Amino acid sequence: MNLGKRLKLGFFTALILLLMVGATGYWGNPADSEQYIPMLKRHEGIFGRMPRQASADGGFASKKNLSDAKELKVKDVAFAKKRGLAVADMVKSSWVYKKLKNFRAGIEANISTLKRAFGLDRCNWKNWEGFKRYLWSSIFAYNLQVIARIRLESAKAKAAA
Repeated sequence: MNLGKRLKLGFFTALILLLMVGATGYWGNPADSEQYIPMLKRHEGIFGRMPRQASADGGFASKKNLSDAKELKVKDVAFAKKRGLAVADMVKSSWVYKKLKNFRAGIEANISTLKRAFGLDRCNWKNWEGFKRYLWSSIFAYNLQVIARIRLESAKAKAAA
């Protein structure tokens, strides 16, 4: 593993980006489809409950992941690519499916910002431990910026009121 080269899609960095919370975790390089249920369980471990709705990249799509997520009481599950799954099996309506796909597109925008503005397109730090430090420092800086932006907007709204 040469972390000094550009990170490729094969070097999978699963960033769990949560609305108003920011990025909370990462894993190594397993297949996407194998990581979906562990990510849902990690969410439950952090927040004490399963999400009511979940949206994920097409690489996570499988009949097994859909049925396992439903068994875990995730009400609506949307995968970016259907891969043979019916929208009616994933979510309660096509409107919900569209909303969850759009939410996921917003998450992709956050990942793009992490890559472009916070250096996650390239890691020059050596070895796995160095990579983890680099990743977490980038995520920490990103989260600080998100929190600062929210607080600034809140202060502006209070001043205008």
